[in-house]
Amino acid sequence: MTEEDAEPIRRRPGGRAARVRQAVLAAALEVLAEEGVTQFGIAAVASRAGVNETTVYRRWGTREKLVLDAMLAGSTEGIPVPDTGDVRTDLAAFARALADYLGTPAGRAVARAAALSSDDPGLAEAWETFWQSRLEMAGAIVDRAVERGELPTGTDTGLALELLCSPLQTRALLGHRPIEPDLPERLADTVLDGLRGRA
Repeated sequence: MTEEDAEPIRRRPGGRAARVRQAVLAAALEVLAEEGVTQFGIAAVASRAGVNETTVYRRWGTREKLVLDAMLAGSTEGIPVPDTGDVRTDLAAFARALADYLGTPAGRAVARAAALSSDDPGLAEAWETFWQSRLEMAGAIVDRAVERGELPTGTDTGLALELLCSPLQTRALLGHRPIEPDLPERLADTVLDGLRGRA
């Protein structure tokens, strides 16, 4: 075996692991979009990803952990947290990314799944972890704005993000009204007016 032949073999484990993870998470989002969380099963995900069920169980352990990881990966990739140095621009960009993500099958599936209440303790814990993780990531927008003096000290980060995101999620889930092109900017202005007015 030549040195050139050996190089791909040394790289293979890390590369294969990353490919398997990506394939499984993509398949999980597809199954979630098509079947919903109540019918979500590891067997279906493994089949679609082209891997053995044991591979999925070995990495994720339970369907709840797989659902959570897929939702976090999908939303993190689909809804990046901007950092432009201006709170209005950041809030509007975040709202626009959320609106775009909710317009995709994966985004709608994540929103529907996260909106469901569950009697299953495992799923309930997954939803709580999902929301807390997203709040911590997106909350950086508000925290940075407070540090820059754009928002008052003591601004309620969670409330600010709920005010920004809830109208978009409501429209995506209920489907009664479209998301107008200028809605992200209008929501950012409304949230900022409210937070600054309260102060």
